[in-house]
Amino acid sequence: MFELNATHNPHRWYIRVERNLCTGPSDRQFLFGGVGMAASIQAMEQTCERPVIWATAQYLSFARPGKIVDLDVVVPVAGRMTTQANVLLHIDDQKIITVNAALGARDAPELDQWVHMPVVNQPDDCPEANYWRGDGSGLNARLEIRVAKGHFHGDKTINERSDGRLVFWLRSREGHEADARMLAIAADYVASGIASATGLHAGGNSLDNTIRYGRIVPCEWILCDVQIEALVRGIVHGRMRLYSPDGVLMATASQSMIMRVHPKPE
Repeated sequence: MFELNATHNPHRWYIRVERNLCTGPSDRQFLFGGVGMAASIQAMEQTCERPVIWATAQYLSFARPGKIVDLDVVVPVAGRMTTQANVLLHIDDQKIITVNAALGARDAPELDQWVHMPVVNQPDDCPEANYWRGDGSGLNARLEIRVAKGHFHGDKTINERSDGRLVFWLRSREGHEADARMLAIAADYVASGIASATGLHAGGNSLDNTIRYGRIVPCEWILCDVQIEALVRGIVHGRMRLYSPDGVLMATASQSMIMRVHPKPE
C-alpha cells in the first residue's frame, strides 16, 4: 500500500505523501490517518524486531501531497518479552501524528476468542459502497468496500437515524493481504459509520485511533463491524471489530472523531 524508506539512522524512517495515500476533497487532500499509523507500526516492528501488540495514535496535523514525512522511533523500555515504543511523525518541526505502542510475544499454546463475527452476506452478494468525495486519485480508489449492513458514508439514500451499526467488507484492489498495516488502515474507517448512525451526510475528522491485535491470518477480505456509540458536543465515539472471512478476530479498534456534516450530494 505504501513504501516505508530507511535512512542511515536505524530509528528514523520516512514516507512520501502521494495522492494515492490521501483522502479528503480533491482540493484539500491529506495523508489518511490510518496510513500514518500503519507506517508507524511497520517502523516500530522493524526497529524493535518484534510484532506489535497494540498501538494508539493521536492525530495532530495534516500532511499534504508532495511532502516527505519523517518517522522517529524511540524505545523507552525493551524488556525480555515486550518492548514499549513510540513514534513521532513530522515534517520538519511540524508534528503530524504521535503513536505509542507495545510490541512482543510469548511462546504460549493457549488460543481462544469470545466474540463472534456477525452473520452477513458474502462480499459478492453485497453492494459496493458509493463514496462520493474526492476525485478518484486518493486512497479510497485503491480499496474495494462492500456494504453488508447499514449505509456507508456518501450513500444518497441516508435519511434517518439507525442503531449505529455499519458492517462492511474491505479489501485492497491491488491484492494486498491482511497484515498489521492493512488492518491499521481499515481500522481508521470507523468514521464511515457516522452517516448511517445519524441519518446525516456526515463524516468525521479522527482525533485518535487505538488498535489491538488478535490472531492475524492471511486473507483477502476483512469484515469491518462498526458500532457508533455516542455523540456529544460535536464529538463522536465509535469502535470496530475486524474479522477474517472465516471468523477470526484479527483486531479491535476505537476512535473519537469531530463530526463534520456535509452538503447532501446531488
